[in-house]
Amino acid sequence: MTTGGPSFENRTLRMVVHPSVSGSAARITLSNRYSPQALHVAAVQVAVQASGGAGRPGTARHVTFGGSATLTVPAGEERISDTIPIKVEAEQNLLVSLFVPGATGMSTWHSDAFDTTYTAAGDHTGDLGADAFDTRTTSWYYLAGLDVVAPTAHGTVVAFGDSITDGYHSSTGTYTRWPDFLARRIAGRPGPQRLSVVNAGIGGNRVLTDVPNPWQGVSALERFAHDALARPGVRDVILLQGINDIGNDAGPDGGPLTVRDLVDGYRTLIRQAHAAGVRVIGATLMPVKGNGYYTPAAEETRQDVNRWIRTSGAFDGLVDFDRALRDPADPAALDAAYDSGDHIHPDDTGMRAMADAVDLRLLRH
Repeated sequence: MTTGGPSFENRTLRMVVHPSVSGSAARITLSNRYSPQALHVAAVQVAVQASGGAGRPGTARHVTFGGSATLTVPAGEERISDTIPIKVEAEQNLLVSLFVPGATGMSTWHSDAFDTTYTAAGDHTGDLGADAFDTRTTSWYYLAGLDVVAPTAHGTVVAFGDSITDGYHSSTGTYTRWPDFLARRIAGRPGPQRLSVVNAGIGGNRVLTDVPNPWQGVSALERFAHDALARPGVRDVILLQGINDIGNDAGPDGGPLTVRDLVDGYRTLIRQAHAAGVRVIGATLMPVKGNGYYTPAAEETRQDVNRWIRTSGAFDGLVDFDRALRDPADPAALDAAYDSGDHIHPDDTGMRAMADAVDLRLLRH
């Protein structure tokens, strides 16, 4: 989640959530971390999605927080709901509806959700139909997480990164980001599903520095503890980040970036994770030739960073996305079979190839 979202008043926000595991109950997290004023929510409901913004009859559940159907989330804080008695199936979408009666001011949001959010005037949280929802966006507002109470899944893998992990240029509403494909691979293994997958990617995000565009978030150094290490049951983090630092030549304190700067940032994240008992799997940075980020100097930095990721032994494992998706005839460029067209973001086929490059034996079950 980041700052910079739009303000709402007297609106119901209905968002689609795509769980990676099944369970008998769930909790949601509402975040006001990046908003300047308190958030007042008058009603919250969860239902199984029928299609679009419509819920399946008989599945609606009112959501409470500390036993109350209403809540106020102070600026800079979050609230986790009481347990919601609702059957959750992996890859069966849920609809989470919030009614905000007063003007919210700038919202805490996730700009690039690559799913559809529906909004309506007035309180329609209890309305399973979609007719009143006259506006659609592709962002999430205030909804920061879904925690499924699962009988067999006892661990979480966090995919942490930038727009590539966020799913930029993947097809909206099809769940073809590489963490989605990874969740399906894990679910397809024999025996009960033991791991869920959380996507903690934010478009434009950097390791070392905050981005001037507020919707692209604070640095990985600042958000890692909250966005990755605080996830329920987290055991492993797959870290794919750094290409925005390199492409913008964004070193600390406004200076140019060096390989040492980025390596020091990675080491800091690894130390934080290990102190929390979490393993970090390092992912190599994929090529960008043909994109505006590419220069010979930037390519040399990327190659040096990847060499360190592969050989330093600092990470607890390796995913070589670079090797899996680069053009064999031109290793500085993405393979055309995986290129969305902007020469930095994989298309849906490329996202699948990324997930296939993860050795599942690296993940703690």
